[in-house]
Amino acid sequence: MRNERSPLYFQIKQYIQDGIIEGKYGENGRIPTENELMEKFSVSRITVKNALNLLAQEGWIYRIPGRGSFVNDKEMSIKQKLAEHESSIVPSITDSVRAPVKQKKIGLIMPGIDDYFAIGLLWGIQRILNVHDFSLTIMLSAGDKEKESKAIRELMAQGAAGLLIFPIDEELYNEEILSLKVHEFPFVLIDRYLPGVETNYIASDGMLGARLAVRYLWELGHRNIAICSNTPPSTVTVQERLQGYMNELTDQGSLINPAHILMDLDKSQVQEEDPLYQYLKNGMATAYITLNGHLGIHVARAAEQIGLRVPEDISIVTFDNPAPYFDDRSFFTHISQSEEEIGERATQILMDIILGHNAMQNYRKILVEPKMVTRKSAGPAKQAK
Repeated sequence: MRNERSPLYFQIKQYIQDGIIEGKYGENGRIPTENELMEKFSVSRITVKNALNLLAQEGWIYRIPGRGSFVNDKEMSIKQKLAEHESSIVPSITDSVRAPVKQKKIGLIMPGIDDYFAIGLLWGIQRILNVHDFSLTIMLSAGDKEKESKAIRELMAQGAAGLLIFPIDEELYNEEILSLKVHEFPFVLIDRYLPGVETNYIASDGMLGARLAVRYLWELGHRNIAICSNTPPSTVTVQERLQGYMNELTDQGSLINPAHILMDLDKSQVQEEDPLYQYLKNGMATAYITLNGHLGIHVARAAEQIGLRVPEDISIVTFDNPAPYFDDRSFFTHISQSEEEIGERATQILMDIILGHNAMQNYRKILVEPKMVTRKSAGPAKQAK
């Protein structure tokens, strides 16, 4: 490898590029399979997929589903491809890095501002920016990769000194974020990281949060505890919380029941054909942990439609408080992710980089400790008749 400190996906990408340039695979030749690359570099499939994805986008390879990846034999020579690659990794980012920063401003990119977590996060961010007399520009991705990419480019064009990014839920990395790292532009990731890629990152400890939720419900006498998500299970935060859920059940001496793991739920409707509706109606679990506040409200509404009472018949614990930010009378027992602290610490890391107090390469990964907040949506397990 040329640089052992470079990200794993980049080392794989460079390995394949070098092989193509040296003629190792030949014209239209098949490059190593995903499994071969996973074994050679001791990495996950997602890391290999991201390396191959970048190679395909830059024109080095083409991919045939079910057959593999092959050297791209177009009119452009390998040397031309290499020259193009050296000079064109997101030109807008390169230009912005070379140009002096003209504004004391940072950008925040996040999916939306529609819950307690987002508002608390903003409070923490603004508190630190006020100390340094920096302004904040917010752009929303709405969970769309192209919108996220556009937001990064626009904030760079506006002269932002650095970026706070709450990445969208995607199996493959956003190449714009990878380019920020390659060009050492100041940025900090919030809530979720990119597996195999070293970056500054801060989030709540999702594994511990799930453990706290299971432990609390277990102490209330619940033994059939379901965990629910409407986010793809491949998302890093979902994986961590699922692991915490399973670890705590194991520590309590309970077997893991796959039927209690409800993924990819649709929270836009409450209908009889909805799997969650049927699950509730059949009394499969006495307690539900939802991986976000909105989904907790959805579970409560579905239960009400069936005729179940919360917490008399079922208990609900949510990640984040689904109540309005200024309402301290929340009904829902929830895991607080200490969102204001996350906002403060993420912004301070970014300011340290911008102001030269810390090098961009001195990556910091911080997990903030979540807290169990007891309200009214969780109670003792209902005794079986």
